[in-house]
Amino acid sequence: MANVTVIGTQWGDEGKGKIVDWLASRADIVVRFQGGHNAGHTLVVNDQVYKLSLLPSGLVGGKIGVIGNGVVVDPKALMSEIDRVTEQGLVVTPETLWIAETAPLILPVHGALDRARELARGNHKIGTTGRGIGPAYEDKVARRAIRICDLSEPETLDWKIDELLLHHNTLLAGLGAETFTKEEILAFLKEITPRLLPYACCAWDRLAEADRAGKRILFEGAQAVMLDVDHGTYPFVTSSNTVAAIAASGSGMSPKSVGFVLGIAKAYTTRVGEGPFPSELFDDVGKGMAERGREFGTVTGRPRRCGWFDAAMVRRAVRVGGVSGVALTKLDILDGMQEVSICVGYELDGKRIDNFPSAPGAQARVKPILETMPGWNETTGGARSWAELPAQAIKYVRRIEELIGTPVTLLSTSPEREDTILVTDPFEG
Repeated sequence: MANVTVIGTQWGDEGKGKIVDWLASRADIVVRFQGGHNAGHTLVVNDQVYKLSLLPSGLVGGKIGVIGNGVVVDPKALMSEIDRVTEQGLVVTPETLWIAETAPLILPVHGALDRARELARGNHKIGTTGRGIGPAYEDKVARRAIRICDLSEPETLDWKIDELLLHHNTLLAGLGAETFTKEEILAFLKEITPRLLPYACCAWDRLAEADRAGKRILFEGAQAVMLDVDHGTYPFVTSSNTVAAIAASGSGMSPKSVGFVLGIAKAYTTRVGEGPFPSELFDDVGKGMAERGREFGTVTGRPRRCGWFDAAMVRRAVRVGGVSGVALTKLDILDGMQEVSICVGYELDGKRIDNFPSAPGAQARVKPILETMPGWNETTGGARSWAELPAQAIKYVRRIEELIGTPVTLLSTSPEREDTILVTDPFEG
């Protein structure tokens, strides 16, 4: 049996929550390995809707959830989420939720700095959620982060807070924003420590034991490859690496543990916030996609920009993400269209290119090269076998496979867990 790693192949919001939930029903442990509470997964199980940001999706199915060392943790947001799902009937305890003791914390000062810098950028804003994820990752790299394990050592917190505020208050003051006192940070940490610290553990050690015992481990990625800080549409990206390779370092496991890499892609493309989007639609077709697909961010509520499936972009994600197979979601949103199009490449300054450029100026100038094919009038919603799909819908899926260079191993036809066509079992990969 193989472990499975799930990552997004576009700009996030591909429907990972439903796929992860479907796979989690067959796993023993589900691990979050990067990102923060800027991620958002919506799960629909037996008419119950769960909206998760930090908690691993496997908890919904009664599995062990792990928040790895690669995740930045906002303790207030986490506890609020635990309280919310507990009211919905889930059981979340230190036995069912393991949090790496080395995970960095997101503090109120991080969110304040995030929002102040975004405001100062003016027309050059990145489109962050303002939740402090970027500044928290900066602190981690700069070696001034306060980690969960520090909560048990008051003497360590004392000097770490001094160092942290020396940096952040200087920036906040320069931006004309309110600064923070040491007492405010200490009071925040004192409040959250009794609830957070019991979940802290050597997650890497427990995961290694589980792996040796043959347990099935599902690694749950946040955001997507085109938001990766190295491989995405920089600077309009998230602050962490989102590719499958980070599942190992972000959880403390061996690279061999990553297993089958399942890339999630919508049958069209969406993006929240700022940044280039070559296949974006500004007409009624794009508006129709947004309305039928209910395209609003799980975390922010912001409307998502919609456009045609960008095969050139996903092909890049497949290659740098090490994707073994793709789960294609929301095919039913294209039902009833007379024609459907796929972006197969780009035109830059009058010349065709097959790869999205890295430089921001070139990214802004590219135009999509579209390949158009007939649509279908029949519905694909709720289909659970290829035989239930319209012939033209199957042709559309097969053309996507050809263009991205990897097979479609799962096809999701509604938000419901069971409305899924399985071609290849990732856990058997």
